Amino acid sequence: MNPHEESRCENCIIRELNALKTLKKEELKAISDSKVTRTVKKGDPIFKEGEKLNGVFCVRDGVSKLSKLSENGKDQIVKIASKGEVMGQRSLIAEEAANLSAVALNDMQVCFIPKENFTESLSKNPKFTQALLKNMARELKLADDVIVNMAQKTVNQRLAGILLYLEKHFGTDADGYLSLILSRNDIADVVGTATELCIRSLAKFKKSGLIETEGKRIKISDRDVLNQLWEGV
Repeated sequence: MNPHEESRCENCIIRELNALKTLKKEELKAISDSKVTRTVKKGDPIFKEGEKLNGVFCVRDGVSKLSKLSENGKDQIVKIASKGEVMGQRSLIAEEAANLSAVALNDMQVCFIPKENFTESLSKNPKFTQALLKNMARELKLADDVIVNMAQKTVNQRLAGILLYLEKHFGTDADGYLSLILSRNDIADVVGTATELCIRSLAKFKKSGLIETEGKRIKISDRDVLNQLWEGV
């Protein structure tokens, strides 16, 4: 199969990771004929908070951060979206401006699906609608968990949690370091704390033998203790 054929929605294995797998072949063909695939460089925005979206973005490759600007002007990262995720669907269905901003954490390939094709399948295909509802329900549960963790867990607990999350979901490289490299500022934005405090907490983890660092790279050295810290044992 040539690259052009592989990039078509009906042949793309990425759709098996999201609600698009419930679409019929003719619906996938219509979407494929209208979608636009583009490369987004690391650090570039995919869309911004408050922007009116005219479609959704399916992540074909790479990772982005979804964040919201707080009243004090600091970004709070609420989710890290990777291969197979569809971004912007809530705003599109609710017919509201984007509630979050999406920025590439590494070089990405995203497919933009225009609103007309997405909403047409939504109105005609009950299985697609149900799959989207289930996905949005999971997103709400995750949002609830984030709120509870922010209120009840300490900075060190939340930091332990994000390191374990990064290892579980993105794996490690050949040297055992976390594959997804985040800046200290991005880690602080996920944890919900000041960058300086995040750096001090990482230094404390390193001194205690829980992690190793090399520049921005982080390796988990004591997973059990990090788990205990995250769980509040």
